Amino acid sequence: GAMRSRAEVDATLQTAKLNPAELLPAVHCLSFGPQAGTGECYLLQLEPGLCAELEAGHSLVIRGEKDEQAVLCSKDKTYEMKIADTSNMLLFIPGCKTPEQLNADQASCDIIHSQIVGFSNNYWELRRCRPKLKKLRKLLMEDPYEGPDNQKDQTLTFSKYTTEDLLSLIQASEEEILHQLQVINACKIEGYWRILEFDYEMKLLNHVTQLIDSESWSLNKVPLRTCLEELGSLEPREMIEHILLSYGRRYIDDAGEVYFEMHEDKICRAIAQMLLQNAVKFNLSEFQEVWQQSVPEGMTARLDQLKGLALVDRTSRPETILLLKVEDLPEDNQERFNSLFSIRDKWTEVDITPYIQDLCAEKQTVGALLTKYARSSMQNGVKVYNSRRPIS
Repeated sequence: GAMRSRAEVDATLQTAKLNPAELLPAVHCLSFGPQAGTGECYLLQLEPGLCAELEAGHSLVIRGEKDEQAVLCSKDKTYEMKIADTSNMLLFIPGCKTPEQLNADQASCDIIHSQIVGFSNNYWELRRCRPKLKKLRKLLMEDPYEGPDNQKDQTLTFSKYTTEDLLSLIQASEEEILHQLQVINACKIEGYWRILEFDYEMKLLNHVTQLIDSESWSLNKVPLRTCLEELGSLEPREMIEHILLSYGRRYIDDAGEVYFEMHEDKICRAIAQMLLQNAVKFNLSEFQEVWQQSVPEGMTARLDQLKGLALVDRTSRPETILLLKVEDLPEDNQERFNSLFSIRDKWTEVDITPYIQDLCAEKQTVGALLTKYARSSMQNGVKVYNSRRPIS
């Protein structure tokens, strides 16, 4: 319509029983511009940290395939995106002045005609969430690397993933993805990320531990150069180095030589997995005996090395142990608890902790998770947890 005059504004204020003296002298007269309804506008609410990243010129990325709920990632964090509805319509007005700006600029004219270019009834709210990394392992397990002599690898059919591919497929930030690749001992072979097939990994580890044994080296001072010289004829040198990195910590001594300090727990754990893989259930005391005989000289096999890998059943007679890998369980909280309660109906906190620890959000405790997804009761003086819902 026609632009309002000051007299019309004052008449409107009187009708609304407002005292002009209590208001700022400037009046915004709003009208919808021709494009107001057509331009799709989306609002995103950012916490100060993310805002600073954008202002510094970094980018934020929305990740997810068609069937996945979108997440937004910064360089190192992942956020869920949820739509929040507002009861007040949010209007976009370019060059709109805030009361502070109007006060500072007394000279501005008292009627400001502004055009609304767009509006929205909702905005995207971000909530920090756990990166969805389960898929990473799943993709790489489609074609584990079985060594240089493997025929399958010579064909061009296997699924290959570069860092770029993983960034477009995995709903996590770049730093979280790269960290997880380290956690799962992935290695880059000819530019593609691969996971070693378990038997091949064990074969490599075995070469290394046998060499350590025959040379009588200390487990915390394994020389890279000699390992490569001695084992290079058996396996590719980069595989030997990869296995040392996976099961040891690299350091350089005063003379500039590269050494590895081997991780006892990691090596014992891998050997336990190898032994348990071939049996459904294992008599616990027999297993412990075989396991201790199988680990390298000077290492001690202890059950606490098997958190999140194997489950001991103290109630059965004789006591048993079975393979249960946390990485094989669902990523979703409720589904994770459903599958745990279908494996065992009552859990102690000590037993269940390794299988739900990774579900804890930033400041969440295992106790809080259990309170939400399980109910507790006492059994022979021990607190146990069972499902809140019937498990089919």
